[in-house]
Amino acid sequence: MNTRDFAASDGWSAWPAPAKLNLMLEITGRRADGYHTLQTVFRMLDWGDRVHLRLRADGRICRVGDSVAGMAEADDLAVRAARLLQAETGCPMGADIAIEKRIPAGGGFGGGSSDAATVLRVLNRLWRLKLPVARLAQLGLQLGADVPVFVYGHNAWAEGVGERITPVELPEAAYVLAFPGVHVPTAELFQSKELTRNAKPATIRNFLSGERVGNAFEPVLRKREAAVAATLEALASIGKARLTGSGSGCFVEFSTLDEARAAQARLPLSLQTQVVAGAARSPLLDALESTTQI
Repeated sequence: MNTRDFAASDGWSAWPAPAKLNLMLEITGRRADGYHTLQTVFRMLDWGDRVHLRLRADGRICRVGDSVAGMAEADDLAVRAARLLQAETGCPMGADIAIEKRIPAGGGFGGGSSDAATVLRVLNRLWRLKLPVARLAQLGLQLGADVPVFVYGHNAWAEGVGERITPVELPEAAYVLAFPGVHVPTAELFQSKELTRNAKPATIRNFLSGERVGNAFEPVLRKREAAVAATLEALASIGKARLTGSGSGCFVEFSTLDEARAAQARLPLSLQTQVVAGAARSPLLDALESTTQI
């Protein structure tokens, strides 16, 4: 995708869709409807996809290019988000949507969810709908459990199926991210017999003290995917290696970017890695507050 094809002079605007990490993730039970209850901490990253939007007067929602190779337009979360917002409000306007994908699909970094949240927040502004953020988050939950936290845009403690969100302040940090290159559907992992589904409920204090920083999916993926196990073992040479979301992405946390880059330099070149900074809040919020974006 050539970003020069999405010039402001042609009506396009560009918006960040940041990646996230799950700094801990535990499953505490299962509801009567079959959904699992969990506790997790979302960390926004200063790195991610970029969503390009252009208004249409004919009411059509059109994807420009393939944001995820092989994904049908009707299944694209960004397209679904726009159509859901349109249906919810009866808005006669439409939009062209193009996404610069930097976040690897299936890695647990929240790329599709973040793209959808950016579309909800920005089209709410561009279409002049004025829906409150809480309502946008409710719509986002219909698209996926991770979408609301991106709609709010704050580092957060989340419970339930991910919909009960409490903002948390996290210290500055940098991360070495690693991408094993495998994708296991989350639904399959939730059905695994090895998955711990009855973890004792934790508190934010448990997490901040370092007592609870595990991921319920890590032991499952270690056994199931050799590439994930190998990546975690390689990262263990530079620090505490952890899994994000339901995988397969892995990471190690450092205090500064310099420390993260020095650690990355000690890893095998065959391992696909990237160094990124944690964000105090979503870069999307900064863009929305910038008058130059409208």
